[in-house]
Amino acid sequence: MEDLFAEMRVRTELGTGAVWLPGFVDSVADQLLQHIHSLSQISPFRFMMTPGGRSMSVAMTSCGACGWYTDKRGYRYVRHDPMTGQHWPDMPDIFRHIAVAAAKEAGFPDFTPVSCLVNRYEPGAKMGLHQDQDEDDLASPIVSVSLGVPARFAFGGLLKTDPVRRFDLRHGDVVVWGGPSRLAWHGVSPVRETFHQQTGAMRYNLTFRAINLALFQP
Repeated sequence: MEDLFAEMRVRTELGTGAVWLPGFVDSVADQLLQHIHSLSQISPFRFMMTPGGRSMSVAMTSCGACGWYTDKRGYRYVRHDPMTGQHWPDMPDIFRHIAVAAAKEAGFPDFTPVSCLVNRYEPGAKMGLHQDQDEDDLASPIVSVSLGVPARFAFGGLLKTDPVRRFDLRHGDVVVWGGPSRLAWHGVSPVRETFHQQTGAMRYNLTFRAINLALFQP
């Protein structure tokens, strides 16, 4: 579909329980980037392998009580970083604050993020259409923060075949989806080669999630 939101930079309802909040974290974006740098010194970015043996084009790390991980054993949440053998870094207070504030703004006042997946997109990196369904906590929303170069974000329905709407996420934008939209299919088109003053050619994405504690693996 054509970009339905090309000229819109205002709060936009993407579906029931799904909200785009342009510029929501503009005032603290520099602080978020500083924390990303610090976290990556403890648990470095890495290109994970899917269960099928394919290397992902997006580099990832995590912080919080657990981190999302994938390799030939499958998708899962683990307490320790398999690369370092240590606990994932603690979630910075400012991360938790902006995630809770964005969820509340979108109509989810009781959100308690347990894990933050940190994605780093180089030019050409992408994220195919997928659902966030490994958390076993569908009552809580997903909160996604964009930093750095723009990305074309695709947001669809509960079926992969549902129509998809696409729009450009810019530095400081936040998208929240929960409730009836919690399992909406979504993805990111290949990031274009461009430049951002704070991040160079990179795009960073913070994805906050509540996790069923019973799912944690060592």
